[in-house]
Amino acid sequence: MRIDILTILPRLLDGPFADSIMQRAQTKGICKIEIHNIRDFSADKHKSVDDYQFGGGAGMVMLAQPIVDAIQALSEQTIYDEIIYLTPDGETLNQSICNQFSLKQNLLLICGHYKGIDQRVRDHYITREISIGDYVLSGGELAAAVLVDAVVRLIPGVMNDETSALTDSFQDALLAPPVYTRPADFNGYKVPEVLTSGNFKAIEDWRMNEAIQKTATRRPDLLEQYNKLTE
Repeated sequence: MRIDILTILPRLLDGPFADSIMQRAQTKGICKIEIHNIRDFSADKHKSVDDYQFGGGAGMVMLAQPIVDAIQALSEQTIYDEIIYLTPDGETLNQSICNQFSLKQNLLLICGHYKGIDQRVRDHYITREISIGDYVLSGGELAAAVLVDAVVRLIPGVMNDETSALTDSFQDALLAPPVYTRPADFNGYKVPEVLTSGNFKAIEDWRMNEAIQKTATRRPDLLEQYNKLTE
């Protein structure tokens, strides 16, 4: 997979992809992540990327020209399956969307700033708009990092144990059950006996029951989805 990211603050994305699973995915050649500075595509001699909004009001708007020129220049080199704009008013990111994106070959992500990007870019060049939650960040960089991490970890070969991602929360519309490690007795707090019984059928049943109970308590909306899936 190839992921290109357009931003006016490329240094904000240096850290998230330099360690752990993201670094391993790139080292293995499974995923290539390229970060591009939108200012490099500005036709303005001062490399401006924003201007006042028509109609007045507080806050600047990102210019269409640098973004569109960047999209067109990169599209000459790569055919993108999706051109994604990170924005608070996009569809809320979930595991299902991450699963969909993980099957793609090439993604282009655009990080907004200020009051956002000129609507004409959204209307004519963006194929998908994604939000990571009902709140506003200073820019789309952190949202892009979240999206990339959530997607790349699902690609076969990225994680040492590929089955691990299949048992994460939300994969089957349930929250993940509790997990424990050694010692079995820590300060008098003991691991549930079933987990040390060696009875794998009983362990799986316990985990499923715990997942259902946790989901019912914390996310009843998800439990409704699970019940529909299992009907």
